[in-house]
Amino acid sequence: RLFTELPLDEIARLERLENSEINEAKIILANEATTMCHGTAAAKAAAETARQTFQEGGAGKDLPRIDVTRARLLDGVPLYELLRETGLAKSNGEARRLIKGGGGRVNDSVVNEELAAITLSDVNDEGIIKLSAGRKRHVILIPS
Repeated sequence: RLFTELPLDEIARLERLENSEINEAKIILANEATTMCHGTAAAKAAAETARQTFQEGGAGKDLPRIDVTRARLLDGVPLYELLRETGLAKSNGEARRLIKGGGGRVNDSVVNEELAAITLSDVNDEGIIKLSAGRKRHVILIPS
């Protein structure tokens, strides 16, 4: 009620949603809050990135993109280091715990090996590597 300009009857409808319908409410409220804080264009861009990332499992164009040298990937870089360097984890220890808990992902595939290394073989058909911490935080690595 405080963070949107939605009519009260629409808010009441959203409050009654249950189970998988809750996601509809989350999308509507996220779009409304983003519109109020950043404007309509930013809200539309964020919604499109979210759709591409979460519904299609792709790499939305507005996801953070970080360059990593091909030479570095040639030798392999521990996933936990990349999770820390990209800001998906605050420390190597946190990154390692994330991986051990099943939350570390490379190109949407769960990585369970704590010492897994990312190499050029992880570059996907789009020429990128998508790193994820859980299902909601993502970064795109661009080999250069």
